[in-house]
Amino acid sequence: MSISLGRTRSGAESDLAGRGPMLLAMVLAVLGYQINATMLSPALPDVIERLGTTTAAAGLSQTLFFLMAAIGQVTLARLSDQRGRKPMMIVCAIVLIIGNLACVFAPSIEVFIAGRILQGISAAMFTLAFLTLNQLLTPAGFGKAAGIITAVNGGLAGVDAIAGGQIADTIGFRGIFVCSTLIAVAGLLGVRRYVPDVPPTIDADARFDSRGIAALALGLTGVLVGLAQGGAWGWTSPLTLGFLLGGVASLVFFVVSQRSAPNPVIDLDVLASRRAWPLLLTTVCTLGGAFGAIALTIPLFSQDARVGLGLSAVTAAVLFLTPIQLIGVISAPLTGRLGPSIGWRRIVVAGAVANFVIFVFATLFLHNEWILVAALAALGITYGGFMLTGLNGLAVTTAPKDKPGSLSGLNGACFGIGASLGIALASAMIAAGSDANGVTEAGYQHAMYAALTLLGIGVVTALLIQRPDPAGADDAGDADEPRLVVAHH
Repeated sequence: MSISLGRTRSGAESDLAGRGPMLLAMVLAVLGYQINATMLSPALPDVIERLGTTTAAAGLSQTLFFLMAAIGQVTLARLSDQRGRKPMMIVCAIVLIIGNLACVFAPSIEVFIAGRILQGISAAMFTLAFLTLNQLLTPAGFGKAAGIITAVNGGLAGVDAIAGGQIADTIGFRGIFVCSTLIAVAGLLGVRRYVPDVPPTIDADARFDSRGIAALALGLTGVLVGLAQGGAWGWTSPLTLGFLLGGVASLVFFVVSQRSAPNPVIDLDVLASRRAWPLLLTTVCTLGGAFGAIALTIPLFSQDARVGLGLSAVTAAVLFLTPIQLIGVISAPLTGRLGPSIGWRRIVVAGAVANFVIFVFATLFLHNEWILVAALAALGITYGGFMLTGLNGLAVTTAPKDKPGSLSGLNGACFGIGASLGIALASAMIAAGSDANGVTEAGYQHAMYAALTLLGIGVVTALLIQRPDPAGADDAGDADEPRLVVAHH
């Protein structure tokens, strides 16, 4: 391996030539994680039935899955600055495989939740892939590759959602995790063989802030579990208040500890920048609003025979999940090509506004099957393309050059925080709107209103993201700055 310092520009050759095996390995690695979200959504009623559990417990498993995704991304992204991207990608793949096997053989909801926690940690594979690509490729090449990886963020062109519904209707949810395991193994082998080692960006001997990670994990867990279970436990119960107040106290301690930590998990100077905190809040609100509805509320509502649409798992997946994923597979790479030329910030703002408008229609016409189908299909462009690609591209290209994993790791964490927050709020609204016969129409409607509120906040925070510096680098990256190019022979 030879390392050289080269100068690249957004108009230069993309550097994707000869990178096909590497890109395929990354796609398989991230897909192994992603289908645990997209394939399982239509199978949630089957999980509840086969494990003899409740909607609240199933919602908790989803909340913890995305919560651990947040913690895993911010932790492993920072570790990869010290230990290297490829070793952390291998760790992610192994953890995912172990979590999958736990869910395959889970005899109870408790073991199932433990498996989901391990699967969630492996979400860091996305951030690690983006960081690796940004170090290896030109800005134009990174935009194209980032679009391809982001397309996987919605699943496998909708096929996985249909397959998840079919598996749930026939052999049960366990088959989903068998599929994920096979893909994860292929991804692990591909990463080991085809993904190059890129040099760490900070001293490998620097002390890792384990105290900060513990405080962050406890804080997020307390707040999000309290929100998810508050309806079932009672909002004023000692258990709910203990989780919420304990979580807030841990988060306060985490922020204070970061000021004195020699190698902090989160660089507070980066966080205070208007290129950072509005971006992170936009990610949280976007993922919270979209995921709460797409991954929980609509799958449950569409299969509810009493007050919902009464569809089968397969039909629900074909109508409400597949269009988003299929269109997203096309729109995300196209967005990746646009990002370096028109600016990542413009893409994020346009996507945030469009998402909000679409969700207004989805919320008002929840019982109109075909308006709902059309609205969710449009999200394939605005959410699956513009927002997911734009948020990732903006985080990677605006991160400090001496700490490239700082902002992208935080943003990756915010994907998990937003998704878990959205699931927690939706679960709480649905549980609060239940009676002796099950979930009421009001429960589903209030969950959609919660999603719409989050997306509205996301529009405001997107507009607050700092505009690119007109005198120098644009928000597509510092195209005139030297970039590390790693050549392998």
